[in-house]
Amino acid sequence: MATKKTSRRAKIRTRIRSRITGTTVRPRLSVFRSNTEIYVQIIDDLKGHTLCAASSREKDIATGKDNKTAKAALVGKRIAEKAVAAGITSVVFDRGGYLYHGRVKSLADAAREGGLQF
Repeated sequence: MATKKTSRRAKIRTRIRSRITGTTVRPRLSVFRSNTEIYVQIIDDLKGHTLCAASSREKDIATGKDNKTAKAALVGKRIAEKAVAAGITSVVFDRGGYLYHGRVKSLADAAREGGLQF
């Protein structure tokens, strides 16, 4: 059953995705946030491939005693490292219908510090 919050997020997400697409030159950095974890992946929408991904469930991030915002920053650094290693420097940020605040902002700032441009 869809709640008011999830249906609102779905509308926002659809609106964002109608404007944003990831290309081979500039792929899409997609964020998914659950209550406890945060997941991010870099996607080439033209080919339909995930180029690299990171999450707060990875061993070295999950074992830390950090709060969720600090873990999101670690995930942002990790995705930036993987992207730069894969030769990706510029991405389009897809916040997935979430507000650009808190964990999403922390992840984005850390990814920028890691070398991604968006």
